[in-house]
Amino acid sequence: MYPNLYYFFQDIFGIKLSFLQIFQSFGVLVAISFLFAAYFFSKELQRKEGEGLISVGEKKYLKGEAPKISEIVLSSVFGFILFYKLVYIAFNFSAFSGDTQGFILSLQGNLMGGIAGAALLGWMRYSEMKKAQLEKPEGVTVKFHPFEHVPNMTLIAAVAGILGAKIFHNLENMDEFMRDPVGSLLSFSGLTMYGGLIVAAFSVIYYARKNGITTAHLIDACAPSLMLAYGTGRIGCHIAGDGDWGIDNLSAKPSWFFLPDWAWAYTYPHNVNNVGIPIPGCEGKYCSVLENPVFPTPIYEAIICIGLFFVLWSIRKKITTPGIMFSLYLILNGTERYFIEKIKINNKYDIFGWHITQSELIAIMLFMLGITGIFYFRKKSPSSTLPKGKGD
Repeated sequence: MYPNLYYFFQDIFGIKLSFLQIFQSFGVLVAISFLFAAYFFSKELQRKEGEGLISVGEKKYLKGEAPKISEIVLSSVFGFILFYKLVYIAFNFSAFSGDTQGFILSLQGNLMGGIAGAALLGWMRYSEMKKAQLEKPEGVTVKFHPFEHVPNMTLIAAVAGILGAKIFHNLENMDEFMRDPVGSLLSFSGLTMYGGLIVAAFSVIYYARKNGITTAHLIDACAPSLMLAYGTGRIGCHIAGDGDWGIDNLSAKPSWFFLPDWAWAYTYPHNVNNVGIPIPGCEGKYCSVLENPVFPTPIYEAIICIGLFFVLWSIRKKITTPGIMFSLYLILNGTERYFIEKIKINNKYDIFGWHITQSELIAIMLFMLGITGIFYFRKKSPSSTLPKGKGD
């Protein structure tokens, strides 16, 4: 396992670069997942615009306004936080590399560095606006293509996704949250993927509606990207060993299982959560290995979901009824997650004698929502081959 890039470079290339300890493997893979998703999401929005399914929006603003206090203050606050941390990290790099996440989320920092940063970025923002100021501000209308909103939507999805993942995880592990509320909220470990997906989806849809992007075409455009991001994100779960693995697997690998032995049963040495028993002779922060091998379920989900991405991407042009593509995504994702839960470790709820996990419950809801969506969107647009340019 590679809890951070330091372990990866040490194992693969035999070199030790201490500064790489600040780059957590899971975080790097999540960032890559967002970049992949943003690329394919943008390509699909461009295609839909080219076919007349979504239109170019307009944005009005005053050109040459006098410097605004609110924008200067916002820049100053950002500068304070940024330099408050950066200067402190520069003088305490060893401690920072040993506990990157804890360091970033703590209240520790350099006050003078923060003040200098606030002054610098506040002055830069003031100078920028002053330079562009006109004697008489004039109204300007510019066209805004839907795909140009992708960077903003990606950022919104990232922030909302992390918040949603933490909220759902703490709801699922209330006893852990009650023991250490602050630590549970600030820790990057313990993320429920579905929680992130749900909160991020509502946040992005709200942003898109405010900017005049039709919801049905928006969710269709992002469906393949969501599947890809989920799959590549699961690779990060496996590489880091973040605890999102399956139940104990002590069975011999069957003859039909064509993947390597470690893909059948794995012990996750050096896992980022330090779960298991000590590794003999190991020195450092991550020196644990599971006592019994388990099903490496993140790998199964990565293979399945990346494969489903190619399926959705290959049929996207053939499905012309708005909303159907996203409904299909919900069905596929819900089905995949429901069955993978059968070999995963998760807390179970007792609902009228039915023992079910939070993820199974959400997977069923997504599946049913997908089925309902197909009927709803087909009824809304009865023809399954709508003429291009006449979609909702």
